[in-house]
Amino acid sequence: MPKILLIQGSNMSLLGIRQPEIYGKTTAAELDKMMQDYGQAKKFNLDIFYTNSEGECIDRIIKAYYDKVDVLVMNPGGFTYASQAIRDTIKGVKIPYVEIHLSNHYERGIHSVIAPAAQGIIMGLGIQVYFLGLDAALHLLEKKK
Repeated sequence: MPKILLIQGSNMSLLGIRQPEIYGKTTAAELDKMMQDYGQAKKFNLDIFYTNSEGECIDRIIKAYYDKVDVLVMNPGGFTYASQAIRDTIKGVKIPYVEIHLSNHYERGIHSVIAPAAQGIIMGLGIQVYFLGLDAALHLLEKKK
């Protein structure tokens, strides 16, 4: 079964609490359950990792390389604006990467410094970006075969 790692970056543990008018009312725990169910239905292993620490995020990406994770999906959250180190780590380990964002960054004037490491970016569709991101991860695996 394919192994997908989903990293929830800084502030993503506050889903459903922090600015629900932008990020929605679904809590992190509710989203985790929905995604695990989705993984079971689509037949892939999903590991979900939350961190507010850039160093922990980098360490988890490196661990993913050694664990032979097939695809990385990440909502970088607050890391979006300034974490060139996360971007460089993703490029270094060469794990296919899909970046997701709940809101439309173009509408909000936000630029992701991590995005250049991504094979694709999905944004602006609320909670649906997670499922589309997982589907994109599976698509990248199919393309690789």
